Amino acid sequence: MSKKNKPDARGFVFSTNPDFSFEENNEQITTLPPKQQLLRIRLDTKHRAGKAVTLITGFRGTNGDLETLGKQLKNHCGTGGSAKDGEIIVQGDQRDKVLQWLLKNGYTASKKI
Repeated sequence: MSKKNKPDARGFVFSTNPDFSFEENNEQITTLPPKQQLLRIRLDTKHRAGKAVTLITGFRGTNGDLETLGKQLKNHCGTGGSAKDGEIIVQGDQRDKVLQWLLKNGYTASKKI
């Protein structure tokens, strides 16, 4: 069953105003350079059945660049994970490896929490 009234990015589904029209949001998202990325690395076990994961938050940029960075980090650590919703998840306690890789590749504002 498909929805006739699909919401836009701001959550509007419909309007009672006959002159209402959705304004197109033409803002281009750009990825900040590595030196300006404020990445935070922490260990997380919430909602993961007690399994520990390394969570990298604070990435500012496109989803494609987020997935590329996530893939590089997962390859370096030799584990699985995912990259979505502005977060990179690497399986296991890989905080030291991730921080070392980020600092080596120019992400100098990264911190381990």
